[in-house]
Amino acid sequence: MTQTLKRRLAALEFGDGELVALSGGDSGAGLWRLEGSPAYVVKVDDPQRIAGEADGLRALKDACHHLVVPDVLAEEGDLLIMTALASGGPRDAAALGEGLRQLHRDTRDASAEHGWPRDNACGLTPQPNTPLADGRAFQRERRVMPLTTLCRDSGLLETRLAERLERVAHGLEGWLPDTPSSLVHGDLWSGNVLFTPSGPAIIDPAVYRHYPEVDVAMLTLFGNPGDAFFDAYWDGRSPDDWPRREALFQLYPLLNHLYLFGRSYLAGVERAVAVVEAG
Repeated sequence: MTQTLKRRLAALEFGDGELVALSGGDSGAGLWRLEGSPAYVVKVDDPQRIAGEADGLRALKDACHHLVVPDVLAEEGDLLIMTALASGGPRDAAALGEGLRQLHRDTRDASAEHGWPRDNACGLTPQPNTPLADGRAFQRERRVMPLTTLCRDSGLLETRLAERLERVAHGLEGWLPDTPSSLVHGDLWSGNVLFTPSGPAIIDPAVYRHYPEVDVAMLTLFGNPGDAFFDAYWDGRSPDDWPRREALFQLYPLLNHLYLFGRSYLAGVERAVAVVEAG
């Protein structure tokens, strides 16, 4: 594999430096750092996921002027080559919060539908993005219900909990306002945030347009970005119903983890449903 990859890289004129294996995360992708000056990151994965990631990186690069985003240097079938980001920058949570706030604010558009022109993937799970004008309908039809169906059909959700999820999904118009969509990273857990000498960076996107709280809820799902992040992101104007919104937007990644990794995530789904139901 490595020798074949080196030949492909040489044919694309990316030099003959040493390939150092990196962790590919949970998607099963092959990931390497190609040493040299400059260095590159090389990913080998399913061509559809590669195309979706490259598309997302380009969209974020065009829109995001306050966070670092890797450049896409080459995309060829199952191969993606990106700029390598330096590590060792300060863990500046305030800069991350401000950068994310600027991204969501600058891409907020009342005329843009919720969704994206192409489907992509969240980890190994295909992510449907066919646009809808109403964000509540998008959250129901493209996020909560497809994963509820996958988990139920896989025997991971009992009927009662699946019915509660359906009621939550069909009750969004009763409390969640229909607001303009923003460009979101789509999979912004802490492992997809890097702190570089040039500032916070975001990688491995699964972009679409939707409620901006999607990204904030993902950051808090498996960690806590800290008070400095929230002070910068909310800028003193956090929504009064944030705990309910946080739980709602965590349902999709929790259901995805339940589907991919099993019943250890079932309790998290149940807790999030209960918070949304409680209002």
